[in-house]
Amino acid sequence: MVRRNDMQKRRKPQRQCIGCRESKDKNELVRVVKTPEGEILLDRTGRKNGRGAYLCDSEECLQKARKSNALSRSFKINVPQETYEALERQLNNDTD
Repeated sequence: MVRRNDMQKRRKPQRQCIGCRESKDKNELVRVVKTPEGEILLDRTGRKNGRGAYLCDSEECLQKARKSNALSRSFKINVPQETYEALERQLNNDTD
């Protein structure tokens, strides 16, 4: 006898990129987290404590998010341009 759970496909969680606004599987995106201390950084593990927003793993989406101030809206704080530059360096270092 086949169990019902074996027949159903498990759905993967979907998240929306704040740069291009496309919905993708959570594991295809990179999490940007605002820690309780107010620091904003990349979280490739998805396990760091804090409020998260998701980006595609590309510079283009980070630039779109920067242009539209998407991180400022997501985190409800003013995100300085230096933070975007630091995120860009982290993104480039991780992909090399």
